[in-house]
Amino acid sequence: MSQRPALGCAFEVLETLVLTVLIFFGIQSFVAQPFKVQQGSMENTLQPEQYVLVDKLSPRWDAYAIGDIIVFNPPDSWAQGSTVPFIKRVIGIAGDEVELRDGLVYVNGIEIDEPYIFTRDGVPQESLPAAGGATHWVVPVDELFVMGDHRQDSADSRNFGPIEVSHVVGRAWLRYWPFNTFTILPVPTYPELASPAP
Repeated sequence: MSQRPALGCAFEVLETLVLTVLIFFGIQSFVAQPFKVQQGSMENTLQPEQYVLVDKLSPRWDAYAIGDIIVFNPPDSWAQGSTVPFIKRVIGIAGDEVELRDGLVYVNGIEIDEPYIFTRDGVPQESLPAAGGATHWVVPVDELFVMGDHRQDSADSRNFGPIEVSHVVGRAWLRYWPFNTFTILPVPTYPELASPAP
């Protein structure tokens, strides 16, 4: 038996494996990436140890909006050497004025409805500023103001200010593991922001 067919077969298998790896890394780099939730800051929307799929493609033409859940690399001053990305919800985009007042969140002077906030005994947590921190921010160009849904267990823009859009990995849109939690993550609407302030 000639070795040529065997060598040809081995080359085809190797070629297929290399192509598969290239496609996998291409998809992860430019299209979508799995992400494991490691913090409790998005409870109860997302629980630690759950996996989400992060969309890295659509933000190229569909800018991040209030209500989006995003994965991002925290500011260097806050990361303290950790390489673990954060996952939070966008509360304000460039030009927005975000204010914390009486435990509630106001965007451009309007109290926003936040049904996703972590509740205890049916009572939503208050959105309080960091100890001794600011209560009012104007979001700069190319930056986002983010907060965790579990307001009392989240290091977010209340601590380190708005984040740069360039630090964002992508938009979390699908929870896929554990399989019994499989769902597209809903993005809330804020009709109150579409109406002029009273």
